Amino acid sequence: MSGTEGKVVVITGASSGIGEATALLLAGRGAKVVLGARGSDRLEALAARIADAGGEAAHARTDRETARRPVPPREGRMSAALPIFRKQGFGHFVSGTKFAVRAISEGLRQEAGDKLRVTIISPGFVRTDFVEAVTNPELRAQLAESREKFAISPDAIARAIAFALEQPADIDVNEIVVRPTAQG
Repeated sequence: MSGTEGKVVVITGASSGIGEATALLLAGRGAKVVLGARGSDRLEALAARIADAGGEAAHARTDRETARRPVPPREGRMSAALPIFRKQGFGHFVSGTKFAVRAISEGLRQEAGDKLRVTIISPGFVRTDFVEAVTNPELRAQLAESREKFAISPDAIARAIAFALEQPADIDVNEIVVRPTAQG
């Protein structure tokens, strides 16, 4: 199956920023999206927006406790999909940012075999609300100023994710680096 029409795509962190932009873009291209994030109100609103536009969306609240729960090696949310992907003979993992995610993704790529795909997305400075969580006022102001000057839209990352997903089954886009042209 190429393109995104009819594919089921699970998106974590879907309530805002890159996750929200990706959900809207892929649902608009015919994917069935499953949304996960901590904010259930925002997830419900996003699922309703997608449904109102004629798309299909399901959602489930996830929280920090779920993410912090110790899991045995080779188990957990990412690898839980691996047996399903293997059984159906296709699947595609897309993960973004941070070295730990890169290492896990590379291990997953090696374990997945030749029928499954794994893509790492490395975004540069993206226009999201992460700045508001910074507690140091001077740093928060500096980051907010930089965000306004050159940060890219979450839509740019969503398009990169869609590009990886839309490739034919025999093409694996291993890594996509997306940066603002002005980012040093």
